[in-house]
Formats: sequence, structure tokens, C-alpha cells
Amino acid sequence: MPYPPPLRALSGPRRRSLLASVAGAAVLVGCSGGSGESGESTGGSPSVSEKARARAARDSVGLVGRYDAVIAAHPAVAERLGPLRAEVVRHAEAFGGTAAKASPTASEASPSAPAAVPVSEKDALAELAAAERALADRRTTALLDVPGELARLLASVAAAGAAHAYLLTEGAK
Repeated sequence: MPYPPPLRALSGPRRRSLLASVAGAAVLVGCSGGSGESGESTGGSPSVSEKARARAARDSVGLVGRYDAVIAAHPAVAERLGPLRAEVVRHAEAFGGTAAKASPTASEASPSAPAAVPVSEKDALAELAAAERALADRRTTALLDVPGELARLLASVAAAGAAHAYLLTEGAK
């Protein structure tokens, strides 16, 4: 008995598959750890972990600024971007940074926000997705140089950033 043909051809990976594989990679990468790693502080200078954590916090705060700028320039996307922005605020806090929790209105752009936001809503979302993707890539690269817990946190936040980029690009279609 022949098998029936598939109902539809899938184009690219499914969202669940993408998120599961990124999360699985994060777990595998974060499995190394222990004491005496290069992330510990010596001689009063900031450790590799402290520097990586501070940079990750700054990057997340900067990304919140980008979200704020896009929301201020395109208030129609505020409801759609609100949950993603809230996650980025939590990421900043997880790394020890602080970001404004209140959702900005169209009249109050963040002072640290980028000056230029594309006029087109679609272009603004594409630029935001590119920023999320670039930051996720930097974090994925950085997790190789830090010890266990911080590597797991970077991997988790990088996976979330990749998911944000996917949602920003797929939602625009």
C-alpha cells in the first residue's frame, strides 16, 4: 500500500525545531564549568566573566533603546514589540544592568536610543531583527570564553535573541 503524499511541503525549519535545536545547543555548550577557570579574577583586574557580563548588560540596555526608538517612531507596533522589549529588559537585569521597565510612548524616546529609525515600519522592524541577530551571534561567540553559569546564561539569552529576530522577520511577512 503506497503512502499518501505529504499535505504540503515545508519551507525551511519549523519554529519549534529551530527553538529546540538552539536550546539544545545552549545546553550542550554550557555543560563545561568548574572552579579554577580563566573567568576568575586575579590581581584586582576585572575577570573575563566580569567583562563579559558588563558587556552583555550594556548590549541589552542598548537594544532596549533600539526598541524604544522604533516604538516611538512607529507607535502602531508598540503592542507587538512590547513583549519582546520586556524580555530584553529582563536580559539586561540578568546580566546586572538596568533598563527602563515602563513601556515608552510615542512622545518619549529613550536618550540612549539610536538617532535614526527607518521611516518605513517594515524597514524599522528589519533593522531591529538584524540588531537582535547580530547580538545573538556575538553572545554565542562570547560564551566560549566564559565559565559554566555565565556561558549558560549567554547561550540562553542568545537563543532568545535568535527567536526574537525570527519573530520580527516572520511577523513582517
